[in-house]
Amino acid sequence: MNIYVALFRGINVGGKNILPMNELVLLMEEAGCHGIKTYIQSGNAVFRAKPNERGKIKIEIGDRILKKYNFRPGIFVLEAEDFKKSISKSPFIPEDDKNIHFYFLESTPPNPDIKNLNKIKKDSEEFYLLNDVLYLHAPEGIGRSKLAARVEKAMGIPATARNGRSVKKIMEILESLARL
Repeated sequence: MNIYVALFRGINVGGKNILPMNELVLLMEEAGCHGIKTYIQSGNAVFRAKPNERGKIKIEIGDRILKKYNFRPGIFVLEAEDFKKSISKSPFIPEDDKNIHFYFLESTPPNPDIKNLNKIKKDSEEFYLLNDVLYLHAPEGIGRSKLAARVEKAMGIPATARNGRSVKKIMEILESLARL
């Protein structure tokens, strides 16, 4: 069995698309996932599944959520090694992890609008695009960041973001599952 990381986009945010994590675990088990561990209510899961089933699992989980909860969240399923590589390649390593953000993209963007992101970013912000991850360092936070708000539009493909603290916790869960 392989280890995967699933990042769910837009669940349990602002009182919309409510999906309790215990229900998500049950739906994932029905879709063929094993040893599922979740982290916080915004939709982060680490699990085991058969090799080469990433796409199938993504579709099945989405279908099951749609059938039971009447919405289909964005679901990003990464192989454990790909997730680890994405994290290890971050060019930003400040002490305060809440100011580093990882935008996991559905694929490598064919025509990212980097010029526009450079125009709207604050002087204190830095970003770096590497394949299918955009790394953002926003020392003033992302709440009022024009850059953070426009990443997905500038990339032209779906994305989901996690801050450095969440990514570290997901890595811990991933490592603990790998030891089992």
